[in-house]
Amino acid sequence: MKLFIDSANLEDIKNASKWKIIEGVTTNPSLIAKEGKDLVDVIKTITTLIDGPISAEVKEGLVDDMVDEAFEYAKIHHNIVIKIPMTFEGLKAVSILNAHRIKTNVTLVFSVSQAMMAAKAGATYVSPFMGRLDDFHNQEDKGHELISHIRKGFDNYGIKTEIIAASIRSPRHVEQAISAGSDIATIPYKIFSEMIKHPLTDKGLEIFRNAQLKEK
Repeated sequence: MKLFIDSANLEDIKNASKWKIIEGVTTNPSLIAKEGKDLVDVIKTITTLIDGPISAEVKEGLVDDMVDEAFEYAKIHHNIVIKIPMTFEGLKAVSILNAHRIKTNVTLVFSVSQAMMAAKAGATYVSPFMGRLDDFHNQEDKGHELISHIRKGFDNYGIKTEIIAASIRSPRHVEQAISAGSDIATIPYKIFSEMIKHPLTDKGLEIFRNAQLKEK
């Protein structure tokens, strides 16, 4: 499974790039708005930090408007993936962009049928939202269940569209994405910091450090 970082904070992305495990970046307008920066400027900078797919989201609207905006983003760098909302207009845009060999990521996916429609339109990626679905049902396993069912459906029919586990709220979501067979997990910087921690790791490091001090 590939690990992406879900962020528009350039300092966080720069730090994460040094780990040598980050293979792509997802952003969205709300993340970029929080940083108070221009979307195009942020995307351009990210392309210099991570050599992998970088999702740039178009505004939800009519197909022609989304396609025009997508063409502008696609000019920025060959790694740009156009992030498109799950609507009928969005699906039409995906089909047009696919014909132009522009990669797409259909976002706000909450059902297997939505994922299948996006794949049939030619989406490169689909992004099921684990955390938001768990919140909606007030059950922490609904996101896991969704990804498992999408995986099975895609495998049943040999569909190559990749699954991006999104809206990840905890290390548990990452573990669920792994067990469900997601191709990618896009993870906030804060969650990466939690993933690397375990009390037994801390305890083991303390034992090793104490042993080294005794040797001195």
